[in-house]
Amino acid sequence: MGDIKRIGVLTSGGDAPGMNPSIRAIVRKGIYHGLEVFGIKRGYEGLIHGEFQAMQLGSVADIIHRGGTILMTARCADMKTEEGQYEAVKQLKLHGIDALVVIGGDGSFRGAQTLAGRGINVVGIPATIDNDIPGTDLTLGFDTAVNTVLEAVSKIRDTATSHERTFIVEVMGRNCGSIALQAGLACGAESIIVPEVTFQIEEVIRKLLQGHQRGKNHSIILVAEGAGSAYEIGAKIKLKTGFDTRVTVLGHLQRGGSPSAVDAVLASAMGGKAIEILLSGASERMTAYVNREVVSLPLEVAYGPRPSFDKVLYDLANELAI
Repeated sequence: MGDIKRIGVLTSGGDAPGMNPSIRAIVRKGIYHGLEVFGIKRGYEGLIHGEFQAMQLGSVADIIHRGGTILMTARCADMKTEEGQYEAVKQLKLHGIDALVVIGGDGSFRGAQTLAGRGINVVGIPATIDNDIPGTDLTLGFDTAVNTVLEAVSKIRDTATSHERTFIVEVMGRNCGSIALQAGLACGAESIIVPEVTFQIEEVIRKLLQGHQRGKNHSIILVAEGAGSAYEIGAKIKLKTGFDTRVTVLGHLQRGGSPSAVDAVLASAMGGKAIEILLSGASERMTAYVNREVVSLPLEVAYGPRPSFDKVLYDLANELAI
């Protein structure tokens, strides 16, 4: 176990389904191995301002099925400053914290790496619905977000069919089109527009007209937020085709809700792995899901090339939407 006796855990950046199961696993496996575990509220903001609370077994009861994060989260501009970093380290030492587990995305990991450079033992757990962290096949929250989109589009399709309308549905993902791709293929969208592939509005319109000619009276088009505005795309389609067109922006709906079984299991496994990493004496590591196994990787892997876009799956979706 080395010198690790007391650890802290925080969630940072955007919330993602799976954060709570991960916190639960960290707290309970940590206590199982004789560690003291402290939760730090409101991410790095709470760290800098000393918002620490001792976590017991009961502290994480009945949270495995809950979305969001019981520790809450916040963006923290101060963490990018020398003063903020100094205060964060000061608070960790003041509370006797030997190691810190950070659950979040790339920005959260950069904060963790900064602390590691100042002598703090850190482990990162990738949690973001965007699934855009290098080194891991899945990030916590992605599977739940895809299923949330799928459920929403299923309901939208009902009204699209009833009113013979074309719906453009905008989904989240920043500059990553993975949510749009997987949800679009799963729901049978007529077109999927993602930032990784240059799209031509003429091609989207051609497919709509082709479907209309064979008797199709409704369509669903998924747009990843990083690929353009759903409202602008919808306006162009309506102008060129005359079809009754509607736009739905799902927004933060995609970040909420109970984690799927995939996310709850993965979050538990990653939380447990984080404790194992710390007990082994390692630092500046991240948990990752690679080839169906949760593994430990250097934290710097998270700043490498972004995961490659699944062009094969994208091409298949286009072939099936003829």
